[in-house]
Amino acid sequence: MCSRAKYRRDVARVIEELHATAGDRADILAQTAGMWAGYYERDATPELIASLMTINGAGPWVELGRKRRGATPHGAPLPAR
Repeated sequence: MCSRAKYRRDVARVIEELHATAGDRADILAQTAGMWAGYYERDATPELIASLMTINGAGPWVELGRKRRGATPHGAPLPAR
């Protein structure tokens, strides 16, 4: 939901949709919002990042999102030719 709206200025609908999708799972909503905000904070609109940060409990997860953005890519090594 956030990725498709990352350049929008009016983000109220996105936040409402996140709350509706999370339902009773405020912990998952906070974790997802915080990590997304940290990972995409330089690429998304400031309005979206600010709105995600208003979600209760999102703040502590931002640093993990930043850390994941800065991590080196990983995966299986490419076969030698």
